[in-house]
Amino acid sequence: MSTTQMLKGIIDGCILAIIHEKEVYGYELAKKLEQYGFDSFSEGTIYPLLIRMQKEELVTSTLKKSTAGPKRKYYSLTQKGEEELQQFIGRWDKLQSTVNSVLRMK
Repeated sequence: MSTTQMLKGIIDGCILAIIHEKEVYGYELAKKLEQYGFDSFSEGTIYPLLIRMQKEELVTSTLKKSTAGPKRKYYSLTQKGEEELQQFIGRWDKLQSTVNSVLRMK
């Protein structure tokens, strides 16, 4: 199983967590993911996820002036997005604990 396949369900939660800290625009989000070690996610990968999250009402967007060119679309969490993030954290904690238990089995 490739890393990309393993990350499919995890990346949404990580995106929500980053947006939870402060509103971000797509390129900034891609750079933050890269800083955390997610180097396989480009802007081209991020935008479809953000569009889907917006349709699911997990995030909302606002156009804001940019000092370097056209306006940027900044994303922030909705109440539903906050709730989804908390659920993700609970699921992740349980999954991580379960997998660690299996991997440490001798």
